[in-house]
Amino acid sequence: MKKQFNRMRQLANQTVGRAEKTEVLSEDLLQVEKRLELVKQVSHSTHKKLTACLQGQQGVDADKRSKKLPLTTLAQCLMEGSAVLGDDSLLGKMLRLCGEAEDKLAQELIHFELQVERDVIEPLFVLAEVEIPNIQKQRKHLAKLVLDMDSSRTRWQQSVKSSGLASNLQPSGAKADALREEMEEAANRVEICRDQLSADMYNFVAKEVDYANYFQTLIEVQAEYHRKSLALLQNVLPQIKAQQEAWMEKPSFGKPLEEHLAVSGREIAFPVEACVTMLLECGMQEEGLFRVAPSASKLKKLKAALDCCVVDVQEYSADPHAIAGALKSYLRELPEPLMTFELYEEWIQASNIPEQEKRLQALWNACEKLPKANYNNIRYVIKFLAKLTEYQDMNKMTPSNVAIVLGPNLLWPQAEGNMTEMMTTVSLQIVGIIEPLIQHADWFFPGDIEFNVTGNYGSPMHVNHNANYSSMPSPDMDHADRRQHDQARRPLSVATDNMMLEFYKKDG
Repeated sequence: MKKQFNRMRQLANQTVGRAEKTEVLSEDLLQVEKRLELVKQVSHSTHKKLTACLQGQQGVDADKRSKKLPLTTLAQCLMEGSAVLGDDSLLGKMLRLCGEAEDKLAQELIHFELQVERDVIEPLFVLAEVEIPNIQKQRKHLAKLVLDMDSSRTRWQQSVKSSGLASNLQPSGAKADALREEMEEAANRVEICRDQLSADMYNFVAKEVDYANYFQTLIEVQAEYHRKSLALLQNVLPQIKAQQEAWMEKPSFGKPLEEHLAVSGREIAFPVEACVTMLLECGMQEEGLFRVAPSASKLKKLKAALDCCVVDVQEYSADPHAIAGALKSYLRELPEPLMTFELYEEWIQASNIPEQEKRLQALWNACEKLPKANYNNIRYVIKFLAKLTEYQDMNKMTPSNVAIVLGPNLLWPQAEGNMTEMMTTVSLQIVGIIEPLIQHADWFFPGDIEFNVTGNYGSPMHVNHNANYSSMPSPDMDHADRRQHDQARRPLSVATDNMMLEFYKKDG
């Protein structure tokens, strides 16, 4: 209690300048002292923020940390979803592969966080909460010892003055001896503490490289974690892509023709074949086919069914306009028209040739330049449209009418401008291209054709309509002569069918 009183009195005297004050630290150590406080603040703040970045529970083992990790929970959810859907579905396979990948990523994250916690977070905590506070505590202790030393020296000096001796003489008596011993002992304690504090401060400065290494370690550990995570993802991605590519049930609307054919292993696009074979069954006599707009809801439903490769012929047999609308939509939604952007100018130039024979020859030359996939599909479509026009007396769809409504879905310019302008200029030229293709389909595309290519839609009544042709019609033969020419060479089943059509027509 007495020592504290003397310390407070000495501090007060030093504050008002009535007592001499001993400097605790040198100028260099004072600078180190300031740096200590700054490093402590930075280390404490970094430790706090870095701890907040951890996703696992700090201070527990790997198993307990894994159970509450969000990535682990996600992996479990994906695996459970995979088990529910099964490997028979593409989504089930995707969930399983992703679940396994997320679980491995979770294990890598746990290992990363444990390493960061051990090599970075804990050393920063020790630096900010143990090492620097210990030095600062020792610094405060030294300040108290210096104050005690100054107090004992002041009291000894007062004792010297009160004895009436000169300042250069030593005071005598028991009290003076006791004060001198106290002063010397205090000075000795100050010296020992100052030496220890100076050593600790200099060690702190020397170890700054080690402290800086914590942050280098952080980046190195992060880099290694991301390398391993990237390797895991790069390993699983080819497996995921392989499953996607191997899955046959892919949407076809809006996809490139060659991609769809390659994935499905077909020569004729699925929506084209499905729509054509259904129309051959139920739509050939439908008035205004391709011209009358279908029900929007039924068209949407049919397009979705075609994308899923699940089409019930009986369900749509009552609405051929929806089937025709779906075929038009598929052709229009292709990224590139069936007759290609590359040959667009050549088609247009061919249509502008005034002489019919030369014009037809130029159109034929353009046909021959089409890629194989495009050639097969345009041949299939044109042959069907030619078949459709044979029933023009009932369906009112002449080659010209068909070309008007379907031409813009088979060929369009790559950079489309104003739609109205295109309809008034370009469409007229496109009609001049499509109409002769339909009129002379068997000349442009000689040979038989099987509309039901895959055999999945029954046997269309009018498939292979030129199977018994002994010769191809002349391109300059008019429609009536060509129709008579075809009737003479038509298979018996088709001729019989036409007789039935006439019967129904007369019967109303």
